[in-house]
This record gives sequence, structure tokens and C-alpha cells, in this order.
Amino acid sequence: MGNGTDKLVLIDGNSIINRAFYAIPPLTNGSGLHTNAVLGFTTMLLKVLEEEKPSHILVAFDAGKVTFRHEGFAEYKGGRQKTPPELSEQFPLLKELLPAFGISQFELAGYEADDIIGTLSRVAEEKGGSVVIVSGDKDMLQLASDQVTVLITRKGVSEVERFTPEDVNEKYGLTPAQIIDLKGLMGDASDNIPGVPGVGEKTALKLLHEYGTVENVLEKVTELKGKLRENIENNMDSARMSKQVATIFREVPLEKTLDDAAYSGYQSAELVGALRKLEFKSLIERLDLVGAVSEDAGAAGSEPLAYEIVLVEEAGWGELNDALAANVDSLIVESNGDNPHQAEGIGLAVAAGEKIYFVPWELLTAADAGPLRAWLGELSAAKSGYDLHRDELVLARAGIELRGLAFDALLAAYVLDPTEADPSIGGLLSRHGLASIAPDEAVFGKGAKFRVPDRERLAKHLAAKADAVRRLKPLLVEEMEKQSMHRLYYEVEQPLSVVLAGMEKQGISVNGEALQELGAEFQRRIEEIVSAIYKIAGFEFNIGSPKQLGEVLFDKLGLPVVKKTKTGYSTDAEVLEKLEPYHEIVRQILLYRQLAKLQSTYIEGLLKEIRPETGKIHTFYRQTIAATGRLSSQFPNLQNIPIRLEEGRQIRKAFVPSEPGWRILAADYSQIELRVLAHISGDEGLKEAFRNDMDIHTKTASDVFGVSPDQVDANMRRSAKAVNFGIVYGISDFGLSQNLNITRKEAAAFIEQYFSVFQGVSRFMETIKQQAKQDGYVSTLLDRRRYLPDIRASNFNLRSFAERTAMNSPIQGTAADIIKLAMLRMDEALRERGLRSRMLLQVHDELVFEVPEEELELMSKLVPEVMESALKLDVPLKADVSHGSNWYEAK
Repeated sequence: MGNGTDKLVLIDGNSIINRAFYAIPPLTNGSGLHTNAVLGFTTMLLKVLEEEKPSHILVAFDAGKVTFRHEGFAEYKGGRQKTPPELSEQFPLLKELLPAFGISQFELAGYEADDIIGTLSRVAEEKGGSVVIVSGDKDMLQLASDQVTVLITRKGVSEVERFTPEDVNEKYGLTPAQIIDLKGLMGDASDNIPGVPGVGEKTALKLLHEYGTVENVLEKVTELKGKLRENIENNMDSARMSKQVATIFREVPLEKTLDDAAYSGYQSAELVGALRKLEFKSLIERLDLVGAVSEDAGAAGSEPLAYEIVLVEEAGWGELNDALAANVDSLIVESNGDNPHQAEGIGLAVAAGEKIYFVPWELLTAADAGPLRAWLGELSAAKSGYDLHRDELVLARAGIELRGLAFDALLAAYVLDPTEADPSIGGLLSRHGLASIAPDEAVFGKGAKFRVPDRERLAKHLAAKADAVRRLKPLLVEEMEKQSMHRLYYEVEQPLSVVLAGMEKQGISVNGEALQELGAEFQRRIEEIVSAIYKIAGFEFNIGSPKQLGEVLFDKLGLPVVKKTKTGYSTDAEVLEKLEPYHEIVRQILLYRQLAKLQSTYIEGLLKEIRPETGKIHTFYRQTIAATGRLSSQFPNLQNIPIRLEEGRQIRKAFVPSEPGWRILAADYSQIELRVLAHISGDEGLKEAFRNDMDIHTKTASDVFGVSPDQVDANMRRSAKAVNFGIVYGISDFGLSQNLNITRKEAAAFIEQYFSVFQGVSRFMETIKQQAKQDGYVSTLLDRRRYLPDIRASNFNLRSFAERTAMNSPIQGTAADIIKLAMLRMDEALRERGLRSRMLLQVHDELVFEVPEEELELMSKLVPEVMESALKLDVPLKADVSHGSNWYEAK
């Protein structure tokens, strides 16, 4: 860096990631790592790169808690709360992501990011370059100069305010250097800098407009009057020290030169890999990186093909029919669209020996395709493919049956490692050191850009996929055998995919009129609530506007301010829940928001999903998404219909049997995760509670609070319930404090007390962490593994997240395995007994059936029997069953 056209961007890493964490709702990737702060930081970074177009860029971080400032002022930053683990675990993720962007980063023991930025900006100025500093901290304004512009983030990190020396003067009537004096007088609570008690920003500015500096104010203190003079006279040392501590040090002994911060852009392939790991799909699309690995893939796959492609329409059907009768290696079914219930088929490829046959979709229904259709539907003809579950649904839509599913590369890869960063065919080939292929996005495009290529290119791409499955199969099978996971695959996951497809094709009947009536009722309720809110406020305003709502709640009604944002008052859900006891209007606003969400997401959303030809909703269960082994539901997601709110439960009334006189029967496991915890940990207290059919939350409250069960009140039970489930889900003191609205200290004490009572659980948690460190993974009772690469990480935050995952994965994963076993046994029981009853849905720990009247008594006994005997534990599994004329009545 050495000429006037160079531009250096310096980013205050700690400040920006902090602001992003609190500004963006919680977000986790498939591995359960929190990623909201990294997403916010990256979004801000992209905006800065786009708008500033730097020639040099560097992100500075604080290195540790102790800096040279503590030598003169031990209390510096002493009032700060410990960083929540949900945020601290994201620092390593950000530090891993920056190199993928080609961006330099730096930290130095004993100094803060401010000091590194102050020093680098000075060096750049001396070399004649221009500098842009990005931070959320107004301290940085002291660095503004003719060559240095400071951007201070607003609205979390989504907007910035630009400050040159002129802007600082316009806003504060100060020079940049006087920003230090401002801090000296008013202090800074966030850094525990005391300043002068009783002097806020307004008073400090008034003093500086008159006297210029802290030193001058102290010198002329006798000119002041009353309490202000007294405060300053009593705190002169504090003012001098506060100014000193607030001064950014610009002589840091740097190991980095400006040339180390040179920026020449990012390498697409490296960046797309890092973003995929974090599951930032929207950013991959925004940066147009969807087909980024295609160039690498093309290079890797440039070796001669070991197969011949046969276009069936040209070569005739005879040769393909002979291949089908002999031996088929793999099958690929290609379709458009993410939702398999709506997707249109594009083509089909069958690999047999050295030949791969391509069949255009429109020929599948031709008379000549009879033998191919028969082979597809033949149970004894084993099929290997990639996402055969989806293929079964796409073919069913065209009226063609797919049976004999024997091996699915996607499902096998998921069983082997549910946190696989790139489970695409290309990703699996690369992981196994095999020549890769072009990704689908590079051939078809994505979203609105999706286009079917010409026949020759399509045939080549499908043939490459069929060949890839053929190459991957022996490797994946051998890996499963080696790791003793073949039973989980062949006895649970593969047969389950067939059961799921059957449920999805069956669908569940939905009464559209009932949904519309409920929607009209919600609308009436919403209008009533709006009127009530306006009446309380005394005027009409936009309830959806945080600014206007904030003015009503805090300015007009005088409610206590819980949290402020850069633009005013925060009115998020957390704030409103804290304010609910103070005023009736808050309860009404919360209800308004809940009903508006139900109306838009669930009433309108579900109405769109009813298929006209069946009057049913057909969801799509994904087996390969959740790292715990749980199923995910899509198009629509029927697992997240809210049931805590009575109005949300009402939505279930629209889900009805598909035949007259039938009933909906629902059965759900009672506290399955806690029962699994009792079994795995061997804790005698937990086992005793479940064996005696006690209320586990009352039992926990009784033991933790040291009172008899009949003395446990509703609040005690609520706290115990939060801890019970918190333990299962690896909750931290920060998470528990948020759930219960208590301090982190109280939450930590509560967790500690829990472990002292349930010592078996405490021992299990320690043992499983040690075992994970030794093996690198944890397992469920059915040997489902979850790998934890960070369990031995030197970074404390990454390691502690992996430890929490080690503790909760065997519990959640085993619970997921149990309901999968129950579904397989239920499907078997229905077929063996020749029953007409049908299994329709799985919603977490609940199974939903439609049952003819004459089978109701039998099913009411059979379903809980099958569910409770799915897996033998040291404590009884318990399933509660109920039925009704719709799903609501069945609960």
C-alpha cells in the first residue's frame, strides 16, 4: 500500500459480531452450531466490499481479556457479562470463514481491536492511502480525519452511519479528538469506564463546547456551580483516567504490514465450501456461487469415460430390455422443482455394465416402455440410486410404481455421517477421492433460472450421475460394514423410506372450508384486538411498525424501557413478554401477533397446499437433514403447527379422515427423551420416578428445591421442566436464564443443584464427554453416530459446543430411532393383520392414523402396544392414545 488510490478497510471484529448476535434471531446449522452472528457479520461484510471496493482489508479482533489498560485500571470492562456460549462458539466459525473470502485478520495479546485499527489507520494515512473503519463503537470516531472515514453500524449491523470530521462536528459540535474528552467526562458503562458521576452526554457536550478538553474543564472547575462542580471536584482523577483509558493506542508493535492486508477477491470454490458448511444457502445464491465448483468438477472428471451412453429412442428398446433382465448397477430419476409431489420428470438413466441407457421422460409412458415400467415396479429387482425416496414420489405422480429399493447413496452417506458438509453426488465423490462430476446447478441452473438442457447434455449428466452411484456404492457399503452401521441402514433407514413414501402418497385429508371458516374467525378476532388496542392507546397507529408501537408503549403509556435499538425502542417478542405484567395492551399486542402469524403462515399457507384432485395435503419427509436422526417435514412442514396456543391447536380441526365414518387416532410418546436419559444415565432417581409413573417435573422440582411433592407450586414445576428439557437439549446458563427470565447466576446455580441431586445424570454427562474425546463421536442405542470433530479443539468455545452436543445427541438420537422403529413395526402390524387403518403422519414423538370405526378398539390397544415395545429400556416407554372426528379431537 503506497499510493493515493489505495483504500484500506478495517473492521472491528468483536464489535460487529456482538451487534450481529443480538440483532439477528437465533439460527443454527444442521450440526446445531449457532450461526446468526456470523450470518449478520457476513451480510455486513458483503455490503462493505460492494460499496467501498477496498484494495486492502483486515478484520481486527481482541486477543484475550487482559490488555495494557488493565495495568492502570483493573476494573476496565469489569462490569461486562460473560459472553454467552451461543455467541462465543461463533468466533472460531467467523475466523475460519474470513480466509475463504481472502480477507486478512489479526489479533495481538495485550491489545484490543481498537488499538490495532488505530495503528494501521495511522500507518495507512502516513503512506497517503484512504481508510474506512467499520465498528459499532462510537469510540472509533476519535480516529476520523481527512483520510479516515468511520462507519458506525445502526439497526444491528444492517445500516451504517458515515462520519468524517465534518460529520462528527455536525452531530456533536466536537472535533474527532474531543470524542476522547467526551468519554472522559461521561464514561462508558459498557466498558466500565466511570467518567464523572452525574455527567451524561448532554452535560459533557455542554462542558466541552465551552472548555474544549477534560483538562480545561478540571482547570476551570471553580467557574461551575452546585452539584456539577462538586461531582467534578470529587472525581478529577476518575475523569483523567477515563480519558486515558478511552484513548485508542496508535503505536501497537505490529507483526503485520499493510501489504499483508492486500485484497484481490475470493476464490469461488473455496468460498462456496465454507458457506455450505455454515449452510448459508441464500448467500451462495446471492453471490451466484451455485455452480461454483463446476470448473473444478469438470477438471476432475476430465479423464476418459469408462462407459458408453445409449440414447434409447435412437437405439431402440431391445438392448435395454436385455440389460434389465440381466443386471442393473444403478438408476437415476431426474426431475425439476424441490417438491417431489409437484415435480415434473425430465429423464431417467439406467447403468448396466459398461453401458448407460438414457430414456427421455415422455417415452416412459409409451407402449415400448412396458418392460421398463414392469422392472421399476418389480419388488425382487434391486434398485440402487441417489434419493430413491424422492424418485418413488416423482414416478408415482406419473402413474408409475417404484419398488425394490435396495441401496440409496444419499441415505447411506447420511447414516455414515449426518453432518456431511456436502452430501451431493459430487461432494461424496470428492470425499472418497474419486473423479467428481458437474453439480446439478451448473447443468440446470437454480430457482427461476432452472432450464432443461438439450437432450445430449442431459443424457451425459444423468449418465455421469448413474456412473457415480455405481462407483460410490461399494465404498459406502464397505464403510457401513466396517463401522457396524449396516443394521441401522438396512433394518431402519432404508425400509423406513418406503414406509414414508407410502404415507406421503396417501396424504391427509384437509377440510378447506373449515380452514377458511377458522381464518375468517381469526380475522374477526384480529379486528377486535386491533380495536381494543386502539381504544387503550387512544388513537389509531400501525401496530406492525416497531417505531410507532414503541412510541405508544414507552412515550405515551410510560412502560419501562427493556431494550433500545439504534433507531429507538425495541418491541421484539422477548421485550413484550417482559412487559406483559405491566399493562393489558401488551397481552393484546402479543395475541395480535400470534393470530396474524397463524392467519398468514398456517391458514393461508395450508390452503395453498391442498391438492385439488385429492383434497389432501401431501407432505415430504426428509430423512437426511437433522444431525440427530429426527425426520424433517417439508411442503408443507406439518411438524411445526403451533399447539401451545389454543388458536393454533384449532387448526388441527381441519385435518379429518378421508372416508366417511372413519376416525383420526393419535398416539404420542410421553417424555421419551427423559426416559431415554434415565436409561442411558442409569440415574436411580429418574428411573424410580418413571417406574412409579410419577410426574417427572414435580419429582425434579421436589428434589431440587428440597420440598415434598405436594409443596411444589406451578412456578417450581415450570422451572424444573425447563431444566429437565434444557439438560436434554444441552442448554447453557444463558439459555436457561432467557427461558425462565432469571439471571445467569441463578440459572447456573439451578443447573448445579440439578446435577448434585441427579448424580447419575452428572456422571453420564462427564463419561460421555470423555468417550467422545477418545472416539471422536457419540452413538445412540441403535449405533447411529454423530461425529464431533471439535471435541478435541484447542479453542474453548468450539470444544464446549462439541461437549454439549456429545451430551444431548445420544438422547435425542435414540428418541428419534425409537419412533422410527415404532413406525416400521406399525406398518408391519397393519399389513400382517390385513387392517384398513392407515398411518398418515409422524410429528416428532406422535403418530397419526385414520381408522375405520370397526377397527377403533383394536387400534386403540395395538398402537400403544407397538410404540411401547419398539425398544426395550430400563424404564417403561409410555404412549398416550386418543381419537376423534378430527386431529384436534384426537388430542
